[in-house]
Amino acid sequence: MQFIKPDFSRNIINISATLAEFLGCPNDKPVLPELKKELQKGYKNIVFLILDGFGMFPIRQNLAEDRFLRRNIRQVLTSVFPSTTTNATTTFLTNKYPMEHGWFGWSLYFEALGCAVDLFADLNSVSREPIERGYAEKALPIEPYYMRAKSDYETNVVVPPYWRNDTKNRYVWETLEEFYRAIGEVCRKPGKQFLYGYCPEPDSTMHRYGVSSAEARRTIEGLNDHLEALCADLPDTLFLITADHGQVDIGGCIEIYRDGDLVSMLAWPPYLEARATAFKVKPAFREKFAEVFREKYGEDFQLVASAELIAENYFGTADHGHAELLGDYIAVAKSDKIMKLHAAAHDFKGHHASLTEEMEVPLIVVGDKP
Repeated sequence: MQFIKPDFSRNIINISATLAEFLGCPNDKPVLPELKKELQKGYKNIVFLILDGFGMFPIRQNLAEDRFLRRNIRQVLTSVFPSTTTNATTTFLTNKYPMEHGWFGWSLYFEALGCAVDLFADLNSVSREPIERGYAEKALPIEPYYMRAKSDYETNVVVPPYWRNDTKNRYVWETLEEFYRAIGEVCRKPGKQFLYGYCPEPDSTMHRYGVSSAEARRTIEGLNDHLEALCADLPDTLFLITADHGQVDIGGCIEIYRDGDLVSMLAWPPYLEARATAFKVKPAFREKFAEVFREKYGEDFQLVASAELIAENYFGTADHGHAELLGDYIAVAKSDKIMKLHAAAHDFKGHHASLTEEMEVPLIVVGDKP
């Protein structure tokens, strides 16, 4: 599997930058010229939807070229690294690079707590015990860019119940039927409407069954068919549909937490992601750790110094104070393997977070104005 470096001129953040500029929000990121042009056509409704995991690899595996969503792909973009929901949706939401917002992965180690934390779940990553609710938001504050909009568009969000970031017009859904219904309800309101929507499918299904499974195909074809009908039913509406990341099928698992030799060299347990695993090493073992890791796991994971990835702009910028959250090394998956970081970690059949095919996502544009 070849690595795909984030390209911050054709990246998911550039969608947010273009929308932020359109809505009159502060913006210091490059915009997408083609999307900017489309937004200027004067649509009553702008609907921005994130389908979790709906990257180019799952699309190519599960949708024929003539199907609605696939034939309306306007551009292929890169995700952020690690290519994972925590990082990518925070990038979408804040219009900030990963190094600026600091929500790099599912699990981050906070020295003040003395443990790694599952950010979205408010759990100790290893013991699975609850931590202070909202601790991550206090340590790494988040502000949705659209909260500072200055335009004649009313802002709405259509989100699952666990979505924490709020806005005045918040539509909560629990079934996909409610998701589609809420989008229609917003678009039929009088006046100009901007809608920011998030759906956890097909990511959830692909984690459980794999990207190439019959279950994934049914889920993706269902999303395609329902969104095609919805777009046809809502005139004067611009639909912008994308993904936070893709997924790949998983062919094996390395139980890194069981490797006593390596773990004994660490200042704290492995964390971050299963396909982009961070290690904080005791100073006396920096060189030895890298040597032992590469000897044991180098066939499946490329071990890179975190400082090297930062310097090479994998996180958008090197000029911010969240570098300490990335540890000393990151093991980047270059095969179809994942690392199991603790005994309670899931053995997913589909996964993401590395720099391989899961990095490519579509920008789907559907509108009825020439």
